[in-house]
Amino acid sequence: MIVKVPLENSNDSLGCRKAGNEILKNFPKTYTAENKKLIEKASLRLEEIHLDNSKLAEAGKLIYENSVEVIETNEKTIFLGGDGSMCYEIGNAFKEVCKTEDKTPMLVIFDAHADVEKSKGIPNNRQWLRKLVEEGFPGENIILIGLRASNISDNEFLANHKIKVYEMKGLNDYEEICDIVMELARQGEIYLSIDVDVIDSVFVSGTAMGESAGMTTRQLIYFLQRFNLIKSLRVIDINEINPELDVNGQTVKLGTKILGEILGN
Repeated sequence: MIVKVPLENSNDSLGCRKAGNEILKNFPKTYTAENKKLIEKASLRLEEIHLDNSKLAEAGKLIYENSVEVIETNEKTIFLGGDGSMCYEIGNAFKEVCKTEDKTPMLVIFDAHADVEKSKGIPNNRQWLRKLVEEGFPGENIILIGLRASNISDNEFLANHKIKVYEMKGLNDYEEICDIVMELARQGEIYLSIDVDVIDSVFVSGTAMGESAGMTTRQLIYFLQRFNLIKSLRVIDINEINPELDVNGQTVKLGTKILGEILGN
């Protein structure tokens, strides 16, 4: 199941609402994944959460309720953002489904940022992870990969809540790190969240908060192909692609590549 979530919850993410449609528009009639599996575009099961970005509380409720339903009724669900704030509602829905099924929720995040700024209300794309943890998602079940733009406050929050962090500077042997992370993630049901700014900004113009010295596109695809082999991979999201900032459609093409490889399991 592929669900479009056209959420925008901050000024720096205006344009992200278009990403889902652009990714799917760019998806070929027949996609051949790198494992040789053929994916027919016409066979994709698509839904969209129709929301009003001027009514964020209502939008959040819609995302949460729809996410609970599709996660419960599908073996695997892919959410196409939208900005990263959608991960708060999807994460809460995932946690709720895992609780109902008496399973352990594991959250693996690819992101250049920690997204743990303090929020006074509905969390935006720089605040969602903090709010999710403060409301009960177990920090020790969260793995953050690719961090390279954090401050003292961010790092203290991550450490205090026992969130496992694999900073970009330590990913030189990324195949070994992937082995370690996969063993950790296998302890429960997996939600994989992909903020496109985990990729080095030289490759992704179409995102608001790009950071240099990040992952290559090949490194990210390697991680995703490995994770795709785990049967307990339940939820994936792709967020923070902004077609309005994109140059020659390269970031959207990356989103399409990510989607195709996730489907190719």
